[in-house]
Amino acid sequence: MSDTKKFLYVNRKAPYGTVYALESLEVVLIGAAFEQDVQLLFMDDGVFQIAKGQDTGEAEMKNFSPTYSALGDYEVTKMYVDKQSLEERGLTLDDLIHLTYEDEDDDYAEKDSIRLVSREEIAALMEEQDVILSF
Repeated sequence: MSDTKKFLYVNRKAPYGTVYALESLEVVLIGAAFEQDVQLLFMDDGVFQIAKGQDTGEAEMKNFSPTYSALGDYEVTKMYVDKQSLEERGLTLDDLIHLTYEDEDDDYAEKDSIRLVSREEIAALMEEQDVILSF
């Protein structure tokens, strides 16, 4: 039996205007550095955290969205996006940053990290977790 606990980080807030998104990303990086089984879920306004073309000039905050592209290097390969949240905000998968990882078990093939999921799949995903942290 593995001692590795499954951690799901639920991102519900827009990326700027509060510290939630940045703090979530920092905690994810720390967890991944300690080899936790880290997974992310983006829902509600959290889907904007991984949207392309973020302009933070008026928010007077640094654009941290490029950091999501580095998560694959930390073996964070499971990023779930609530399909309904995307649709409600007029977004599609093409509006999101293309996030990938190299699968060492498949000759380092580049694979997509993002998986679109339904609300039913989200409920099942949450049931599988040992720890759920909501931001």
